[in-house]
Amino acid sequence: MLLLRAAQSRAGVPYGRSPLPLAGLSQVLKLERSRRDSVMFPLQRLARNLAPGAEEAAFNLFQPGLPALQHAEMLFTSRRGHAIDYVSSAVRMEHAPTTARPEVCFIGRSNVGKSSLIRALFSLAPEVEVRVSKTPGHTKKMNFFNVGKYFTLVDMPGYGYRAPKDFVDMVEAYLQERHNLKRTFLLVDAVVGIQSTDLIAVEMLEEFGIPYVMVLTKIDRASKGLLLKNVLGIQKFVKEKTQGCFPQLFLVSSVEFSGVHLLRCFVAHVTGNLPTVEAS
Repeated sequence: MLLLRAAQSRAGVPYGRSPLPLAGLSQVLKLERSRRDSVMFPLQRLARNLAPGAEEAAFNLFQPGLPALQHAEMLFTSRRGHAIDYVSSAVRMEHAPTTARPEVCFIGRSNVGKSSLIRALFSLAPEVEVRVSKTPGHTKKMNFFNVGKYFTLVDMPGYGYRAPKDFVDMVEAYLQERHNLKRTFLLVDAVVGIQSTDLIAVEMLEEFGIPYVMVLTKIDRASKGLLLKNVLGIQKFVKEKTQGCFPQLFLVSSVEFSGVHLLRCFVAHVTGNLPTVEAS
């Protein structure tokens, strides 16, 4: 569940948690090269373990340079004149905020780590407090967040275990009616791979013609061998069974911040807020 802490200090500085050690690129760039590459480009780093001659195209489709990553980081950093705000929550589309901003939504199975990932994305906005419950299925509504004047991020309820009773009606209506939706981020647990409930989500996105991308969470919990196996399997699935899914997967760890900076950059890119990017 995501909540906004609105209190501010008398000096006008946002009140909230301090940014985590690797939340900003300035800290990441101080790491030794191998560790730095693992944090900034975990998928490309994993590709080094491919067998000789293996196809690598799907590992390198989106590989922005440092200026693009820094530009995206600024979008996710709150400051005077650029607030990152909780807007509202809704269980039905008629209660959703009306906006012309580009929008992205995050959806996934209960306990996939969705709230933890959104907390990591917003870690440079101290006034946004993201509460992560130990109980799966804690998010019951669509939660809307404005990132300055640039785009809106929507946290969707989890599907599967303890999903809201009206989950299907809520999500289907959102996907079909939200014309400013630019990309759906479908979260998959990197340890267990695609599950049957994930396949249902894929079928829904494909049926509605919604462009989406798969994000593999909790990569810090998977061994290198298991992670590579699951990545290759999901890449094969995306290539053979989908039409609307971006071919490159995004690997993230909300604990180690691996892939978070790259994901911020991709969000900026798909919402039209990245002027130039070296690869897209």
